[in-house]
Amino acid sequence: MNNTGNHTVSNGPAAGRTGADWYRTLANSPIGGPLGQLGLPRPAALRRYRPGQPLTDGPVLVGTAGTGRLAEHLLALPGLDPATEPGAEPGTEPGTEPEAGLGGLVLDATGLDTLAELAAARTFLSGALRRLRPSGRVVVLAGLPEQAGDVTAAAARHALDGLVRSVAKELRDGATANLVLLDAAAAPADLESTVRFLLSGRSAYVDGQVVRVGAAGPAAVEIPGGPLHTGRVVLVTGAARGIGAAIAEVFARDGATVVSLDVPAQGDALAATSNRIGGLALQLDITAADAPDRLTEYLLGRHGGVDVVVHNAGITRDKLLVNMDDARWDAVLAVNLRAQLELNAALLGGVGGQDAPLRTGGRLISVASTSGIAGNRGQTNYAASKAGVIGMVRALVPAAAGHGSTVNAVAPGFIETEMTGAMPFGTREAGRRINSLHQGGLPVDVAETVAWLAEPGSGGLTGQVVRVCGQSLLGA
Repeated sequence: MNNTGNHTVSNGPAAGRTGADWYRTLANSPIGGPLGQLGLPRPAALRRYRPGQPLTDGPVLVGTAGTGRLAEHLLALPGLDPATEPGAEPGTEPGTEPEAGLGGLVLDATGLDTLAELAAARTFLSGALRRLRPSGRVVVLAGLPEQAGDVTAAAARHALDGLVRSVAKELRDGATANLVLLDAAAAPADLESTVRFLLSGRSAYVDGQVVRVGAAGPAAVEIPGGPLHTGRVVLVTGAARGIGAAIAEVFARDGATVVSLDVPAQGDALAATSNRIGGLALQLDITAADAPDRLTEYLLGRHGGVDVVVHNAGITRDKLLVNMDDARWDAVLAVNLRAQLELNAALLGGVGGQDAPLRTGGRLISVASTSGIAGNRGQTNYAASKAGVIGMVRALVPAAAGHGSTVNAVAPGFIETEMTGAMPFGTREAGRRINSLHQGGLPVDVAETVAWLAEPGSGGLTGQVVRVCGQSLLGA
């Protein structure tokens, strides 16, 4: 099973044209009530982002555990509607649930250093979770365990990892929980893009994740009150269809000039994508020997450089390892890994004496896979290539930092595409249900996560591998 739902070079179907999840429809119908009584999952309709909607579907309660240093900053976060403590609202008694409920919970545990403070975190969450609305958000902020002052403090901070992941598995109705670890050198502003993303509908399929935020390097200029990517040039490979097309669409929605790249054989679909978003199409085989030179020449000559590069193109050639021939192995490794290594070298260092195409403050983002984390039967070549992408991203952090840029990866789980829709019934249903949200994700879920990592305000995020999998049990 290819559990990412991508990857031919053109990457599956266009966003939005995916297979129907009949079980989710049944579970949420008037006749679906007995399913819960039988112990069967009831997948919720997830709250996804629509332009102009509020940050959360209801007020956000901000609490502290230990000497948190961010609560005041969080309460002033643009778009956040602060809630009162339980029992503080007119007409309610302590411990009762107000009629409106909460859109989110944010726990500032950045000063948590003792087991007593860990217990305070538990107390805050256990009381407030009862007030959480469907598709609510839980975000816990803490310091890095390795920066703790003693063994007890390190243990208490790391305990939050198990606490938050477990809360994510206990939540219902499409709610999610994630943990953010903040470097001591990071400023409160370095955290904003991450908190806003995790609270918003853009993170609908990101659940049970641990994200590390460091001090941001040189930041690109923000666009006050405007789309996040206005004025930026974004290159997306494998953009003709599916996840790649969804990524291109989200960046175009957010104001970027998008260059959609795919192989010449996908020229018609590629043109359709670029025309739909008002972008540009570039036909190029990224495995060709001259691909780095041609791409460098195009980006510098046509656009004067590039701000964001999304390595999304990939292929599968599935076979059990004992039956794997050289052609299948070589083809997958060439597209999924070697091409990225060669293109990144050109993007960061230039070729033939030319300037580096990636501008200062740039973003390199690779689409990996949960198969690269957990492995997958019959996909040794694909899993090896995606694990290699994760290793590449982590190893590139110093070089990207020296360039004033960041490098990150997203690892999709089961994503609803034509490819997953063509799977055998049992395999497809298992892929959909083995996560905390009990459903497959959509291409737009991957796209929204990529766009967050690419934001000008996400300079404190580098070397991250963020799973977009609904907290899949695979590789958990």
